[in-house]
Amino acid sequence: MQRVIATRPTSEGADVADAPSSDDGVMRTEFAFELPRGYVGQDGTVHRRGVMRLATARDELLPLYDARVQENPAYTTVVLLGRVITSLGSLGSIDSSVVENMFASDVAFLQDFYRRVNAEGHTRIAVTCPECSHRFTADLAGGRLGES
Repeated sequence: MQRVIATRPTSEGADVADAPSSDDGVMRTEFAFELPRGYVGQDGTVHRRGVMRLATARDELLPLYDARVQENPAYTTVVLLGRVITSLGSLGSIDSSVVENMFASDVAFLQDFYRRVNAEGHTRIAVTCPECSHRFTADLAGGRLGES
């Protein structure tokens, strides 16, 4: 059972879970993201903001029964991402055909995002400024300054 609190609507209408302000025992199950390039829909609209939910064991097992994955194991990523991305821009539904038509750089971003969310439990990365060598943490979810 997924339990999400403190949702807020994004500019594109999807509800996104805010991180709890304290360690109150509530698990965050949905994570907002912004694609580096964006998915170009059939009508030419670029969709960049989306939401990914935590994967379940079922999400990771079902692709193994998919004929496309059995023919080409690399297709596992496409099927899996199509299951856990719950919204992307104004698209009505997300499935493997959407992921198939994403730019490779966006798929690579989503693979890393998936790994961070499901294995590490957060979307933060360590960054070093190439000019001044200052080290800091950035959030892959693309949150703006001052947002939680």
